[in-house]
Amino acid sequence: MGNTATRRSRLMKESHGFTRHGEELFVAQFSDSEKEVLINLSQQIIELLAERVDHNDQDPLAAMVGITFHDSPPDDEVLLRLLPNAYADGVDASEFRRYTESVLRTKKQAHAMSIRTMLMSSEDGSIELNHDLANAWLGGINDIRLALGVRLNVEKNTHEELELLAPDDPMRGVYGVYSWLGWLQGNLLQALMDGLES
Repeated sequence: MGNTATRRSRLMKESHGFTRHGEELFVAQFSDSEKEVLINLSQQIIELLAERVDHNDQDPLAAMVGITFHDSPPDDEVLLRLLPNAYADGVDASEFRRYTESVLRTKKQAHAMSIRTMLMSSEDGSIELNHDLANAWLGGINDIRLALGVRLNVEKNTHEELELLAPDDPMRGVYGVYSWLGWLQGNLLQALMDGLES
């Protein structure tokens, strides 16, 4: 996250966000530094989710219907935030996880891959999303923010406390990216909502 931190101030100044074009297109222009941050963080999400591997070769039927052998929550706190327990009761949570985690993991990886692939294939940083891709990007950006939020410990640290981090604190840069992604997510959501209101 060191490189991410050094680009914090530029990200906030360069961003223009998404604009709606017609009924189905959402267009954005990302700078090189914005692209690099989004590609890097998306790749980290893809790799993190891949760490929780299913052993479906032992049961082809389970693989076909998306049943996982994971019935306990992940040890990694970021992965746990991305794949939380659905129920407070341990037995119910374990059973639900077995039937849903594999599909959820695959969906989250696809969202992150959509961000990464589109940005890597765009030489000038311009992106055009249809409605389905816009929703995938919303999910992917949200997952990146969840991961950064764990690193920032946002459940205990207030935004006011994070704003007061020392300039040389590496978490200050992470918080800058976290804030920028929140703005970008809200901006894309508003572009999607504009179509519903018209």
